[in-house]
Amino acid sequence: MSARLLRCFNNELPGTSAHLEMAPLARIDEINIPVKLNDAVKSAVLIAFYEKKDDYHLVFMRRQEYDGVHSGQISFPGGSWENFDKTLYQTALREAKEEIGLDTTNTQFIGKLTDLYIPRSNFIVSPYVVLYKKTTEFFHDNKEVAQIIEIPFNFFLSDKSLTSADMLISSGIKIKVPCYNFKGIVIWGATAMILHELLTMWKSNL
Repeated sequence: MSARLLRCFNNELPGTSAHLEMAPLARIDEINIPVKLNDAVKSAVLIAFYEKKDDYHLVFMRRQEYDGVHSGQISFPGGSWENFDKTLYQTALREAKEEIGLDTTNTQFIGKLTDLYIPRSNFIVSPYVVLYKKTTEFFHDNKEVAQIIEIPFNFFLSDKSLTSADMLISSGIKIKVPCYNFKGIVIWGATAMILHELLTMWKSNL
């Protein structure tokens, strides 16, 4: 697994072209707007591969309900950069430890995906991929995380994983979005866009 993941980062990242394949049609114009990076909030997420029951999994989380644009959504662990974080990679590790109890001393750095700007929250997200070498149960911070979700990586390699759904956004409007649907768990928006770039890289490195 680690060798193939590392090979994925030997070539140029697919970047925005992969992101746009999973972008809600109603948001494509916003995503294509030039970003004033100095005004955006720097943040990072962690995509952690780990072995469980002889299969590799990815860990996601469902955010708690709150008064914000990402309330209740499925996401990778992660959050905003803080002044004491030396790098955005450290931000991703710190947030994963706080949110899902990931042991940061048992991670192997694999690579960084393309930054993604989220217009609605004005976040610029840096995604980092790691191989998690510890087999242990995750535990979540109840203040921020409603549920930890573990999904076999092979699920995402099936064409049946990719579909569309009507989702209610923060403005109260329903929009049709491309998504990954795992037993009723809908992964869409920024998380799906980041994941799709990784899957595009994986499939091109058979």
